[in-house]
Amino acid sequence: MKITILGIGVAGGFGTGVKEMHDALLSGQGNHSTILLENCGEPLALPAFRADTSRLKDFVPQKALRRIDNFSKLGLLGAYLALEDAGLLADGCHDQLGVVIATGYGATGTTFAFIDSFINDGDICASPTHFANSVHNSAAANISMLLGATGPCSTISQFHHSVPSALQTASLWLTEGRADRVLFGAVEELSELIGYAWYRQRGYPVHAGMKPLMTGMESALIGEGAAFMLLSRRDEEREGYCQLEQVTTGKGLAPGFLDCADDLLLLGADGRQEIGAAYATVAEHPRIACFTGLYSSSSAGPAFDLAAAALMLKNDQTYPDPSGGTCDFQATVATGGEIIRTSRISSLSLSEDNGFGLVTLKRV
Repeated sequence: MKITILGIGVAGGFGTGVKEMHDALLSGQGNHSTILLENCGEPLALPAFRADTSRLKDFVPQKALRRIDNFSKLGLLGAYLALEDAGLLADGCHDQLGVVIATGYGATGTTFAFIDSFINDGDICASPTHFANSVHNSAAANISMLLGATGPCSTISQFHHSVPSALQTASLWLTEGRADRVLFGAVEELSELIGYAWYRQRGYPVHAGMKPLMTGMESALIGEGAAFMLLSRRDEEREGYCQLEQVTTGKGLAPGFLDCADDLLLLGADGRQEIGAAYATVAEHPRIACFTGLYSSSSAGPAFDLAAAALMLKNDQTYPDPSGGTCDFQATVATGGEIIRTSRISSLSLSEDNGFGLVTLKRV
């Protein structure tokens, strides 16, 4: 079955919307700010990629957002931007539209706010609003209700494999005819708890920017954001960006498995030293690219990679490496402005447990 990516909606440290992501990819410049934490009673400003949800007011009335937490706001913004990009926002009819969200940690800010209210006020006075928003499927439910989507609705949480697993679910829904279109997206929020846990585990970053292709060093920066794609199995009036050809997940990706001629391989290497060696081992590939330096080390990263791959196929050109193209293993890093020589781009994500997710997109 032909599955087409009709629209893309993104929000992250690079900005909001496809145009701002395209501009950031063209320039190879990422903008990270900070998250303010408290460490042993002392203030700490940790470098981080933050997302701005202020554009959500263009799509949803302010009163409808009063009880919606930041995690759901990120998801809503990505979903509305994807529909707007596909030219279907004004349609208003979303019968047989499914919603599937990938997230590694869910709404951590709200979840721990609810636990705090439970501890401080007791079970009788614990916040019902925090409880409702802490449910893992709350963001997908809010999207479905506000859009009037009548298709299936689910959230997949598998840490750094959440994106390929959720994409398999979306593909299955479309193949089986459970939905005609699916809003597939990844959402990760940066709460104080996650920021503090990151700091305690990794310390203060040594490098100002990420160098993910220098796999023997630690350069990861934390972040948040949302990346959504509207997938369709219909014969649409719009051509769309590209087609979803294949999604493969598993364990034990052997060297040589990725030997796919001149296809461009988009690596999900994100500056974490513990996973860098695995990328260096399996990615002995003629041409690679890596853009995580624009949107942080996050379980939502593979969805941003897919958005970047779709833009490259649509525009028929590569983007420059944000880290300058320096690589400590045998591979050729694609430079900006190169012509995409083949009809396919594959995106690879690896995890510490020897797992992998490989997604292949092809031209329409």
